[in-house]
Amino acid sequence: MLSYSSYMLTAVAALLVTCHALCKCPGPGLSGQPHPPRLSDSQDTTFYDVLVNLKHRLSRLEGVLALKEKIREVGEKMLASNGKRVDFASALQSCEEAGGTLATPTNEEENKAILDIVKQYNQYAYLGIKEGEISGQFKYINGMPLNYTNWHQYEPNGKGREKCVEMYTDGSWNDKKCNQYRLTICEF
Repeated sequence: MLSYSSYMLTAVAALLVTCHALCKCPGPGLSGQPHPPRLSDSQDTTFYDVLVNLKHRLSRLEGVLALKEKIREVGEKMLASNGKRVDFASALQSCEEAGGTLATPTNEEENKAILDIVKQYNQYAYLGIKEGEISGQFKYINGMPLNYTNWHQYEPNGKGREKCVEMYTDGSWNDKKCNQYRLTICEF
């Protein structure tokens, strides 16, 4: 059985090929050349039908994964865990290789969705947040300042020695050394 990331990669590739075949994508074709001539109406309809079918199949796949509690949807984000405990760098790399990034709560609803996965595995998890250049100042891993926090009482307290952030099983956050093994949760 294919992994979730394999399904998603296949679906995205199919959508891109269809997009370029329909000549409805901005920029050059897949080979860098101008788009081929426009398709006939019957070919256009066929590609549209294929696109609708792919969308329907992706929706069903997401439903199956949600039923098996393999993914959580919150707002525009989809969250998933491979159930593995690794250090921060390895967790981030796993998420990026799957086409996402580490789960990064930007509001209470997203924090709760990540917490649901933390509780499912009963393990602390790394978040997509790291300490910046200034000690005690944490940022999202994309460099943006935090617009939401849920620090545990008296946290952060690492004073520059604990650069990463983990989520406890109560949903609160703690600054932690990045070499500890924590649950990987990705967002897409």
